[in-house]
Amino acid sequence: MHTFRRSAALLALSVGTVASLPAVAADELHYNQISLRAEVSQEVARDLMIVTLYTEEQNSDPAKLAADVSTTMNKALAQARQVKDITLRQGSRNSYPIYDTKGQKITGWRERAELRLESSDFAALSKLTGELLTDLKMGGMDFAIATPTRKASEDALLKDAVAAFKARAQLATDALGGKSYKIVNLNLNSNGYPQPYLRAPMMMKAAAMDAAPVTPDVEAGTSQVSMTADGSIEVLMP
Repeated sequence: MHTFRRSAALLALSVGTVASLPAVAADELHYNQISLRAEVSQEVARDLMIVTLYTEEQNSDPAKLAADVSTTMNKALAQARQVKDITLRQGSRNSYPIYDTKGQKITGWRERAELRLESSDFAALSKLTGELLTDLKMGGMDFAIATPTRKASEDALLKDAVAAFKARAQLATDALGGKSYKIVNLNLNSNGYPQPYLRAPMMMKAAAMDAAPVTPDVEAGTSQVSMTADGSIEVLMP
């Protein structure tokens, strides 16, 4: 009986020793590991122009008001469709009541409808915008990075970020006197492309007040975008 208990104890000790071996191996994987970070960036041209126009009217008759707004927007849409390489999007459209001074009785209705225009052809969109301002008002002018441009710059930055990470990894390996290194993990992240650059539409408002449509001068500028490579390496010693 005592022999059986002693054998069981020895067996339990042996199993415990074997079970600890993977833990030791796991600890060895973290030996000589270094966390590194590399970042690269570039200036990317804002090559997409975004213009928001709107009409806003009021009338005591909501049906007449809706008809007038629709007529104005339909005319603008028809005119915009004649210009190539311009994307049209109808924005929000809403109406709300107008109350008397006491805030109790509805005296009329006001309605607003938006039209959004996008194009990489700045000259064509600027000209169209100046023409549409005879009937519409300027809501805003934005400049952004077009999707194809963003993808191309991301591909270039990704390659540069990996190269920068590998160069930094080699520097760290040399500093520690290692013979080589292996990448344990690597994460690549774009810091995000900036929101569209908003330009105050003062020039556009001035154009709208002139008798003849005026094509505004535009300067989209650039945005700095970046990509980071975060990860860790294991330095292999001689």
